[in-house]
Amino acid sequence: MNLRISVVGLIVADMAASLAFYRRLGLSIPPEADKEPHVGVELPGGMQLTFDTEETIRSFDEKWTHPEGGYQVALACACENPAAVDAAYAELTGAGYAGHLEPWDAFWGMRYASVRDPDGNPVDLFANLA
Repeated sequence: MNLRISVVGLIVADMAASLAFYRRLGLSIPPEADKEPHVGVELPGGMQLTFDTEETIRSFDEKWTHPEGGYQVALACACENPAAVDAAYAELTGAGYAGHLEPWDAFWGMRYASVRDPDGNPVDLFANLA
């Protein structure tokens, strides 16, 4: 078997709110996508990040329920340098997105922080300290 992971899919409660968050992370998503039930975004390297509304998922999987007690996916964004981690965290939390872990110097040699997207998924921000 020769498989290659090519898509990471997120299930979202509010497409417009989720896309607004990911636009702030630098994804180029046209405004008209806010009203779509499924959106795919090509990422560097050929990967794709997709967004599906809860209604879209239930249209073919009627037993799907929102996960309870935690998240099922976490994303991470590389920043140019440690100061950029702090700046991105401040911009996102200043825009009203929930901060989860304030920026800190992690023992593994990175400046690290974590915010939550509109559906509660953690999005980590990181840069090498050296």
